[in-house]
Amino acid sequence: MTAYIIVDIEVTDPAGYADYKELAPAAVSLYGGKYIARGGKNETLEGEWHTNRLVILEFPSSEQAKAWLNSPEYAPARALRHKYAKSKMIVVEGTA
Repeated sequence: MTAYIIVDIEVTDPAGYADYKELAPAAVSLYGGKYIARGGKNETLEGEWHTNRLVILEFPSSEQAKAWLNSPEYAPARALRHKYAKSKMIVVEGTA
């Protein structure tokens, strides 16, 4: 079942984060993922949710999404994200 990773990212160092943005896409693609949204304009329509940089990734399955996150190919980019940003991340399964 298709799964989506949703990430709310607060970039603390834009110059350093630029390096992350260069590295991450190759690992996403390698694990069958694709970007649905990547930092575009967003607007809160209800509630108190105030996002920063919102990213949505689509993967073939939740297992594949988690394999990407914990992969050796993504590890260098993940380290940069942790260094230059604060993140909140979830995985959610799509509809059957």
